[in-house]
Amino acid sequence: MVAETAALAPAPAEPPAMPPLLPALIGMTGLQALVALALFAPGVLAPRMGIDPAGLGLFTTTGFAVGMAASLCGGVLAGRLGSFRVASFCAVAVAAAMLCAMTGSGALALLAAGIAIGLACGPETPASAAILGRLVREADRPMVFSVRQTGNQIGAMAGSLALPLLAAVTDPRAGYAAIAALALVCVLPFERLRTAYDPLTRSATTAFGLGAAIRLLRSDPALRRLALASFPYSASQLTLNGFFVVFAVAELGLEHVAAGVALAAGQAGGLAGRLGWGVVASRWVAPRRLVGLLGLGMAAASALVALAGAALPFPALAAATFLFGLTASGWNGVFLAEVARLAPAGRIGEATGAVMVGGFAGLIAGPVLLVAAAAVSTLATGYLVVSLLAALAGLSLLGDKR
Repeated sequence: MVAETAALAPAPAEPPAMPPLLPALIGMTGLQALVALALFAPGVLAPRMGIDPAGLGLFTTTGFAVGMAASLCGGVLAGRLGSFRVASFCAVAVAAAMLCAMTGSGALALLAAGIAIGLACGPETPASAAILGRLVREADRPMVFSVRQTGNQIGAMAGSLALPLLAAVTDPRAGYAAIAALALVCVLPFERLRTAYDPLTRSATTAFGLGAAIRLLRSDPALRRLALASFPYSASQLTLNGFFVVFAVAELGLEHVAAGVALAAGQAGGLAGRLGWGVVASRWVAPRRLVGLLGLGMAAASALVALAGAALPFPALAAATFLFGLTASGWNGVFLAEVARLAPAGRIGEATGAVMVGGFAGLIAGPVLLVAAAAVSTLATGYLVVSLLAALAGLSLLGDKR
C-alpha cells in the first residue's frame, strides 16, 4: 500500500529554469552605455556650449549627490519593481536630463539636468548587480561584471568621438537631442526583457536608506574598506571622464576635437581594462589585490598627465590617457564582483548601493576639488591631489588580507 501510494504520488515539481544570462548582460551593459553617454555629454560639449569649470562642477556635483541617494534605493527598487523596470525608469531620466541641458549653459539648466541624470546613474548599478548576481556562477562573476562595466566606456567613447564632431558641423544642442531620442528608444527592449527577468529580483520588502547602509558597512570591515577606497577611485575616474576635455583645451593647449580624440584613447583604455582585468582576476590575481594595484596605477597615470601632459607629443599624450583609462576607468568591474562576493546572501543589490555611497561621495567631492584647484592654482594641481588619495587607497587594499 505504501509502495502504491508512493507510485501514484505526483513527482515533485522541478524548479523553473533560469532565463539565459546573455540578454540580461547585454541589456544592462546597454543601460550603462546610455547613462555614461549622457553623463559625460556636458563635459565633452563644454567648449562649444560655453560651460566653464564651475558650471560643469554644478552639473556633476548635483548629479552625483542625487545619484548617491538614488543608489541607496537601487537594490530595493529592483526588489520591488524588477531590475529592468528600473532600467526603463533610468532611460526616461536620461531623456529628461538631456532635454534640460538643451535649454542652455546657465546654472538653472545645468542644475535641472544634474538632478535628472542623478536619478538615472544612481539606481542602475545596484539594479544591474541584483539581476546579474542572481544569474551568474561565482567563478564567472569577475568577468561578467567586468563585461557589464564596459558600458561606461562604450558610451563615453561614443560621446568623445561623435559629440565634438557633431557640435562642429551643427548646433551642439543636437547632441543632447540625439541622446534623448536614443534613451526613449531603449525603453522598448528594457520592457520586453522585464517579463522574463524582473521576477528574479522581486524580493525586497523593506526600505534601505543611509542608516541601513552605514550599519551594513559597520558590520563588515572588508565592505567598509572597499567603500572608502571607492571615494578616490571614483574621483580619479571623474578627472579623466568629466574634466579632461576642459583640462586639455585650457591647460594642455589642444584643440577641441583633438582633446576629444585623446579622451577617447582614455576611454579605449578603460574598455580594455574592464575586459582585461576581469580575465586577470578570474585566472591569476585575487580581485582584492588587483583592485589595490589599480589604485597605484591610476595614481601614477594621473600624475604623469598632470605633470608632463603639456610637454608630451600628441601620440605620447594619447598613450598616457590610455594608461590613465586602463586603471582609473578599468577598476569597476572587478571591484563590483568583489562587493558581490562579500555581500550577505540575497543582498547583493543593497550591498552594492551601500558601498557605492563612497563612490558617489568621491564623484561629488571630485568636481569641488578640481574647481577649487582651478580657482587658486590649476586643474593639474587637482589631478595631483586626487592621484595621491588613490595611491593611499590602493595601499590600504593591498594590506587587507580577507
